[in-house]
Formats: sequence, structure tokens, C-alpha cells
Amino acid sequence: MSENPKKQLHLGAFLFQVGHHIAAWRYPDTETRGLLQHEFYEHFAQTAERGKFDMVFLADTLAVIDRSGTGIKHTVTIRPEPLTLLSYLSGVTDKIGLAGTVSTTYHEPYNLAREFSTLDHLSGGRAAWNVVTSGRDEEARNFSKSKHPEHDKRYARAKEFVDVVTSLWDSWEDEAIIADKESGLFADPGKVHELHHKGDEFSVRGPLNLPRSPQGRPVIIQAGASLTGQHLAAQTAEVIFTAWQTLEEAQRFYSSVKSLAIQYGRSPEDIKIMPGIFPVIAATEEKAQKKEAFLQQLVVPEVGLSMLSSSLGVDLSGYPLDGPLPELPELAQINGGKSRFQLVADMAHREGLTIRELIYRVTGARGHRTIYGTPAQIADQLEEWFVNGACDGFNIMPPYLPGGLEEFVDLVIPELQRRGLFRTEYSGSTLREHLGLHRPASKYHAPAATQAEHFA
Repeated sequence: MSENPKKQLHLGAFLFQVGHHIAAWRYPDTETRGLLQHEFYEHFAQTAERGKFDMVFLADTLAVIDRSGTGIKHTVTIRPEPLTLLSYLSGVTDKIGLAGTVSTTYHEPYNLAREFSTLDHLSGGRAAWNVVTSGRDEEARNFSKSKHPEHDKRYARAKEFVDVVTSLWDSWEDEAIIADKESGLFADPGKVHELHHKGDEFSVRGPLNLPRSPQGRPVIIQAGASLTGQHLAAQTAEVIFTAWQTLEEAQRFYSSVKSLAIQYGRSPEDIKIMPGIFPVIAATEEKAQKKEAFLQQLVVPEVGLSMLSSSLGVDLSGYPLDGPLPELPELAQINGGKSRFQLVADMAHREGLTIRELIYRVTGARGHRTIYGTPAQIADQLEEWFVNGACDGFNIMPPYLPGGLEEFVDLVIPELQRRGLFRTEYSGSTLREHLGLHRPASKYHAPAATQAEHFA
């Protein structure tokens, strides 16, 4: 394999409860009681920073998900609020990026712009916003709605939402603050801009009541892989977190999004694509598979079945576990996560999986790719995708915590470094510098040609 590639891969450490496996909380080495203890999160972030990860990544859901009455009873449904947690982590880390998920469906642009700008200021330029549109009726019912908005409407709102937020982040030019005590001039009014935005979803005057942050704008992450999601990402995202099972699928997605970026007037290098990876690490491949099998034995059967039913939009409780999937609804009928529905359905049909076998896939990696083996074998599989045009890096999803991340940092990272695939030290201090992304100019300050490209 390649000894010294021209570029190095990017890595996110995906913090999800006490591990990504649905039964992680039952695993003997898991710190289950750490969910609301600052030491647990501090250790995670500092371990990832010790491994020179680009960022810590937090997902979020705005509801307790109690699928078929199994969620509260058998799974961890506790989710700390991302901005509060990341603000704490900014004070106990120095370099690692801090990425949080906030939904465009159930928030307002002005509040979100302030929150992430504040995080970017306080962290010295390490903030990132993961843009999601939410996907569940349970979330709608917590925000005075009886039903989740339709897929296309959610994405139209998301596009306008992102446009407003980036405009607010740009509303103070870099040189706006004068702070001249002698003259009494604090800021130049000519460099502070009102938006006067009036769209289908939002009316926002602006400007933001914060100056431009260290990165210019926090990094924007997007996770949708549907066609609508790809177009939104190609227009607005700088990092894409996605899920694929095969090299060929990942290559097609990578090529598609990079081509769409060009159509929207952006460079392909402006977007970093980072699929989720669920690594099970051990001294041998056989021991790694036994570790994963032990985790599977801890899954309460009703939980796995309800998770799979939710992913596919079909109640599977009346079907034999060792039989095939029943007929599934058309993609157009799915109003939740369309890309996740398609991924799970394709995986089942491509590999001829039974319902039981498919349950094992969604309770562990939750639809993402599982890789097993020794540190060298894990590195081999990451390198294969990276050097063959399938990704720019990976979002690492430890099966259980803290051990799953510690194993990756202590065993896999040195192997990647030995191959010249990953940094040995941070070369910058901001998340944009880690990712190799430029610091965008304010749209109000940019030359006319640049402004035309931005609004294209």
C-alpha cells in the first residue's frame, strides 16, 4: 500500500452516548454512569486530541425515542445538549475541533448563529455546525406540531436557514471593530451590515450582535445522502458525514458530490467527505469478531427489531427473524431519513440478509460500515477507501467508551502515522486549518465576482 500519499486523511471522533453499539451500556468495560459526569466527556475529548483527531462530533435528537416501548426500558435515551457540552469541552482542550448538531427544523437562524459564533470565539476558532433537518414525528410533538414536515419542505427551509446564518456570521466585516479609546470610535458602522432578509421561512433584519469569529464562519457539516441532501451539501457544506457499505457506493457518492460542487461554483477541495466507520479492534481478526458477537448477545431482541422497523418504515414484528424482509415501501413514501432507509434496504438485498442478520447491522454500526481486525487490518481498510477516491477521511464511531476510542488512538493511529496517512502533530490551531479549508471572506467585503459566485 501507499507509503507517502500526497495528502493525509481527516478523522472525526463521533461521541454518541457511551458507545455506538445499542448495547454498549451493558458492556463490562463501558463507563455507563459517566453520561452526566463532566469527567467522562473531558476524557473522550482529550483522548481524541491526544490522537490528533480533527474534531469531536456530537449528534443530537430532540426527543426521547421510545420505539415500540423498548427505548426507555432497554436503551440509553439520555442526550446532553450539544452547545452546552461543547462549550465546556472548549475549556479543557486546546486544538481539537468541536462539532455539534442543531436542527434547522426546530430552531431559529439568529439564535443558532449567535451560539456557534460564541463557541468559535471562546474556542479560538474550533467550532462546526452539523446541519440536520430532523427526521421524526416524536421531535415535532415537542415543538407544538403534530407531524414532522415533509422531506422537501424541510430541505427548502434548511437551505434558507443556512443562507441566513452565514449572512449573519458575515454581517460584521473583519475590520469593523476599531476600539479607539481616544476618539471614542468602537466600530465602523460602514462595516456592520443589516441583512433585511425576507424569505419563505424567515424574516431577519440583522446584524448579529457578535463580531466575525476567528474562522470567519464556523465550519458547516451536513449528513444527508439523498439527492436533495447532496444538492444542499454541494451548495453549503464543507464536511459531509455519510454512510456507505461498499467501496463502489462510496466512490459513486464521492464523485457525485464533488461534481455537484463544481456545478455550484465551488472547488471539490472545499468539501471533505467522511463516512462513518464502526471499528472493532483486537489482537486478531477472530478476537475482534468475538468481541462484536459478545456485544450482539447483549442486545434485547425487541430493541433490535424495533430499530430495524423504524429504519425501514415497516412493522417487522410479525415476520420470522430468520426469513427475508417483506416488501418495503417506495422511497417516496419515506418522510424520515431517506438515505438511511435506502442504505439498509440495499444492504439487505445485496447480501441476501435475513431480518436477524440485518438487525445485527443496525444495532451495532447503525447502518454504517463495520470493520474488524488488528490495528494493521483496520488501517488497511481505511487506506483502501482513502487512496481509491471514496473519501477524504472518516468519522470514527467507537463501539463502547472509553475503551473503543482509546484502542483506536493507541493502536490504529500509530499505524496510520507510520504509513504517512495521518498527522503526527497539529499544524494549525483552528478546525479549518486541520481540515485544509480556507477562511472565507465576508460576502459583504468580497469583490463583486466573488459575491456573484456565492449567490449563484
